Amino acid sequence: MPIAPADLLHEQQVILRLRSRKPANAIREIVDVLASDISGRKIDNAEAFLEQVLAREQTHPSAVENGVAFPHARTDLVDEIVIGVGRSRAGISFGENQQRAHLIFVIGVPERLLSDYLVCVGTLARLVKNETIRSRLLNAETPHEFIEALTAETL
Repeated sequence: MPIAPADLLHEQQVILRLRSRKPANAIREIVDVLASDISGRKIDNAEAFLEQVLAREQTHPSAVENGVAFPHARTDLVDEIVIGVGRSRAGISFGENQQRAHLIFVIGVPERLLSDYLVCVGTLARLVKNETIRSRLLNAETPHEFIEALTAETL
């Protein structure tokens, strides 16, 4: 059974007001939240994980579609897929085209779970393409509402 993105997100992994204005800082802010996560999912070395995500961003910048970016790393620093999300009202310029991302999903996936990762990212990408869902995510008042917006649409 495929993993639903909403099953991988917990309220403490959702930042509704990113303070950062630059991509690397925004990714760090999200990784910091993931590193302090109490849901049982963990990153073995948050600083090394951050370096891996940033290195991938340097060589393969996240494409921004519909105001959403998916910086990620396939790594042995996680035992299972981890997702953290940050939202920026102003948007943060990402990628070669410097398009503004308002939703940033940072994803860590173990090397061995490539197919689960592809299903998870594909599901997220499909969800955020939907204008109604994206609007609900952009306007959620609480992390709980944010996760509910993903959950309601994946049932």
